[in-house]
Amino acid sequence: MSAGVTQLRGKTFRVLVASDGSVQARRATSVATQFPWPEPTRVRVVVARRVETEHQRSILLAALDQTTDVAARAARRAVTRRWPDADVVIVDKPPAEGVLSEAKRFGADVVVVGWRGHGAARRLLMGSVSRAVVRRAASPVLVVRRRPSEVSRFVIGLDASANARRAVAFVASLPAPHDGEVTLVTAVERMGVPSQSLVPARVRRSVAAEVARVNDERTASAKAAQEHASRDLRRQGWRVKLVVANGEPLRELLATAARARAHVVAIGARSSSGVRQLLLGSVAEGVLNRCPTTVLVVR
Repeated sequence: MSAGVTQLRGKTFRVLVASDGSVQARRATSVATQFPWPEPTRVRVVVARRVETEHQRSILLAALDQTTDVAARAARRAVTRRWPDADVVIVDKPPAEGVLSEAKRFGADVVVVGWRGHGAARRLLMGSVSRAVVRRAASPVLVVRRRPSEVSRFVIGLDASANARRAVAFVASLPAPHDGEVTLVTAVERMGVPSQSLVPARVRRSVAAEVARVNDERTASAKAAQEHASRDLRRQGWRVKLVVANGEPLRELLATAARARAHVVAIGARSSSGVRQLLLGSVAEGVLNRCPTTVLVVR
């Protein structure tokens, strides 16, 4: 069993849900209540309400307080149906900062956010805010666009990176729901045979044979990595499908997710650093921008 799976087991799993009462936030809360989190799980909802204005004691602030209270009560009703001991906190900070600071204080194992949401008085979960949370959070982030009827089909982009392996370990730590299915997809970059029109036929055959050998090795390596990664998933009760594709990684990942009718696409982001907001990686950025369903970003 991998270290990542072991680390998530045997402890209370902590889920932080960001809300502002918007349609997108309500979708995020709904998916959070459907998601197959490990047990035991503790859930907290955070609502940020700070207004950047010179007139802090204005009608706008009063309206914001009322909107925040309504959002908090609605979120509490939604999450306590599954977790009666769930709590809601209201923070007086800018949206991204409020979510991130509460995630740290709560010790969140995952943060759940909506994508491009907005409240009546304050845009909390705009794409830019959600993106800031994804880029800066120390934990995995679940980004919700729409509300599926169930959460049982996952697609994971698997490459040679440590964070892709962490994405697999994270999903492998989840209890498989009824009909739970994970598709592992790896895009193999195949080497092409260079143009050799002026080269003797014997040399061309030799080069083509070497290129074919390298491509076969890359495909075999990808399949071996997938088989290794699938072990923990199968032990946890997930049905696993393996897809090795020849093409551009983002395109193949999105195409596989569409064919699988995925409820969640899981990806590994690049490691954090002093400029972590620039280091999600092109595939992770592309999935966030283009994937029509829920995305789990793991680092």
